[in-house]
Amino acid sequence: WTAMLFPGTCFSVFFVVNLLIWGQKSSGAVPFTTLLAMLLMWLCISVPLVLAGAFFGYRMQPIEPPVRVNQIPRQVPNESALMGSGLRNILVGGILPFGAVFVEVFYVLSSIWLHQIYYLFGILFLVLVILLLTCSEVSIVMCYFQLCGEDYHWWWRAFFTGGCSSLYVMLYSVYYAFSKLKMARTVATIMYICYMFLVSTTFFLITGSIGFLATFIFIRAIYAAIKVD
Repeated sequence: WTAMLFPGTCFSVFFVVNLLIWGQKSSGAVPFTTLLAMLLMWLCISVPLVLAGAFFGYRMQPIEPPVRVNQIPRQVPNESALMGSGLRNILVGGILPFGAVFVEVFYVLSSIWLHQIYYLFGILFLVLVILLLTCSEVSIVMCYFQLCGEDYHWWWRAFFTGGCSSLYVMLYSVYYAFSKLKMARTVATIMYICYMFLVSTTFFLITGSIGFLATFIFIRAIYAAIKVD
């Protein structure tokens, strides 16, 4: 799945969009030889590297928990009104990371789709650092609230909490298209939606991974501090 799902989705979307551009007889279409080269790079370089990483990863020792874990899982209590539902917490958790970057998202979209020159790369790097810190902190705080509610199923919720900001990026890109862009042809609209879907998916995987790793380090740190006699 790691070697095929995300790269396969990107290649498939790009191939379909390129077919539509070919149908319009546009000079912006990518040649078939370039698509073939991309396919060979994926199958001959990316897939073997993923398989090699999986091979060496499975040969390593598994990560041991810092404390002893019960063999019988405890029953998770019902979600209280104070803690809120998991979906609501995930949606709320994605607002703050998006709020930290939405100004730069506007300038980046203007640079890509309106061909405006973007030269504030130092500020962009600073915003990237703020985004990573915000995703980490929000995921940790939401996980702490979840543990306070005696719900220990934090893995996927931490990932989705960090990655939920990509939903707002996608919604903002739709708003940007209606407010700033004037796309007269259907192919241009489809191309914009497909490319922004790929950008949002990549953003989701990056921020979700950051949120999960930060939460994982936090969980190990607080449980390693427990003294068991």
